[in-house]
Amino acid sequence: MTLLTRTPTSAVRRRGLLVYLVLAYAGMWAAMAPLLADGYRRADAREETGALEQLCIGAAMLAPALAALLVVRFVERGGGVREALALRLPQPRWLAVRACLLPLGVLGGLTAAALVLGALVGSYPFAGFGSLDPGRVGAWAVRGSIGMVLSLPLFFGEEIGWQGFLFPRLLQHGRVHGYGGGGGTAALVRAYLLTGTAFALWHLPTLLMGGQYPGRPWYLAVPALTVSCVLVVPVFTWLRLRSGSVVPAVVAHAFASSMSVSMVREFADPDAELDPLTMSLAGWPGWIVLGGFVAFLACTGRLAPTGGR
Repeated sequence: MTLLTRTPTSAVRRRGLLVYLVLAYAGMWAAMAPLLADGYRRADAREETGALEQLCIGAAMLAPALAALLVVRFVERGGGVREALALRLPQPRWLAVRACLLPLGVLGGLTAAALVLGALVGSYPFAGFGSLDPGRVGAWAVRGSIGMVLSLPLFFGEEIGWQGFLFPRLLQHGRVHGYGGGGGTAALVRAYLLTGTAFALWHLPTLLMGGQYPGRPWYLAVPALTVSCVLVVPVFTWLRLRSGSVVPAVVAHAFASSMSVSMVREFADPDAELDPLTMSLAGWPGWIVLGGFVAFLACTGRLAPTGGR
């Protein structure tokens, strides 16, 4: 599958990547500035976010998309924005529906596997089989689905930047500048690692406030999220490759950041302390599960642009 419908010159590509990263990171820091100035800290994984926190987070999530749109429009120039950023749905319509449902099953299955692994080794305080009552699970699924759908515009804000803009251009840049050995494998691995790392470090302001890992110091939270992002980016990219659209990656990201997180709380002992580092996709059980799934995708050729199925 062709990731880019047009090929900017080398100088334009480098300038575009630099401008994108500067704008995306500046947007994140600017959006988080009120919370940083106020000394906000998240100390408990069960803590709900207030109105100001939600407003700042929402503004930050739109920064990558805005950066990508500005670069495509004013740095790369020429061509349509929708094609440049994969803002399209697969055709026919039934393929679009299937492509958007697949992330729910994949991310739901990966989250469940991580929780099972955590429960087996004692790092996840599973509430017992009573928490799996069909009525309770159904109510949680309905609430979570509604919340996820309402939050989709914000996740478009992120994935238009990371999957629509950054990954394909890093891959193209690597292939053009000598990372194409092994049939392009080196350039592909480089693009995955750089995208995952850029994605993780973009979260630095929230990590400083305990956002993803409440109670953990930044020097532990930063490498932990970097590992998580490097492992999850290939999953999002696979969904983008097999569909030719950024939309399934948006759905996957929305699930991972909302319903996956709520699964940890929903099926845990209500009195137990929750530590994302030991019981979620963002912790070591998730790293094992994600690592296994990414290895499967790599071994079956699904992570290369020509092997999206």
